Amino acid sequence: MDQMITVNSIGEVHQLFELPKPKHPLISIIYHSDELEEKFQQLSSVKCVLNLYSVMFKEGCTGSLNYGRGSYDFEEGSMVFLAPGQVIQPNEMEQDQSEDNKGWTLIFHPDLIRRSNLGQNIDDYSFFNYDVNEALHLSDQEKISVSEIIHKIEAELNGNIDKHSQKLIVSNIELLLDYSTRYYDRQFYTRTNQSNDLVAKFEKYLKVYFNSGLASEKGLPSVRSCGEELGLSPNYLSDLLKKETGVNAHDHIHHAIINRAKTELLKGQNSVSSIAYDLGFEYPQHFSKLFKNKTGMSPKDYRLLN
Repeated sequence: MDQMITVNSIGEVHQLFELPKPKHPLISIIYHSDELEEKFQQLSSVKCVLNLYSVMFKEGCTGSLNYGRGSYDFEEGSMVFLAPGQVIQPNEMEQDQSEDNKGWTLIFHPDLIRRSNLGQNIDDYSFFNYDVNEALHLSDQEKISVSEIIHKIEAELNGNIDKHSQKLIVSNIELLLDYSTRYYDRQFYTRTNQSNDLVAKFEKYLKVYFNSGLASEKGLPSVRSCGEELGLSPNYLSDLLKKETGVNAHDHIHHAIINRAKTELLKGQNSVSSIAYDLGFEYPQHFSKLFKNKTGMSPKDYRLLN
């Protein structure tokens, strides 16, 4: 059975990888090296609950990392964003013989940002809850921009810590995340064909779900269940749909429900309650409330007017 450990502090991370004492108790930048990768491999039988935020940039090696319920295959120039509380486990890594082992991991404690604007808005950076197979792949210029921010954070950590240090460090983390948001938008845009395929698969899945009677058996489809069907995390699916169609996954599901409901109401055979149960609602009044919210009229009024 794999060993399970919990890491709650920056100091514990440094101890785990036999690194020197961190320069700051709440944040560290760890540069990847052959020695670090070797230590990483020694922990391949260990599952780690990391109660810290981390941003990992990998280049010059391939391999995989178990994260949550999936496994991520590293590709050159990719960034992964890990939220606190996730279970991670390294798998075998192979360094590209033609390149040095490059990359870094920025890791910070939630307390570092707790009193800042970033602390209040960190959940807006939805890619912290993407699955690792939805990593951000950087262009050469993007790698340079990201590295410059990391170097600024490192300069603050290497200098004399004063009353401005934490504000500047947090500001640069926020800048890094804002650039990452921009680069994810670019990634969605440059993968339009792939995104369009996923949108089509999502819409087809919803159609089949309601046509097959699965809704009455399993209940309303959730963003999570739809994502699992497509091999995507809920956040990634919703963000992708928002970029491609202007509407998030939750609203897409509601749209499918309302369209199906309109069809059933106009058939005039089943009661509103029966239609609600067939659509997966546990309580008919919840269906009526959603229908009125989306159409401006109750299901009964819609039936009478049409």
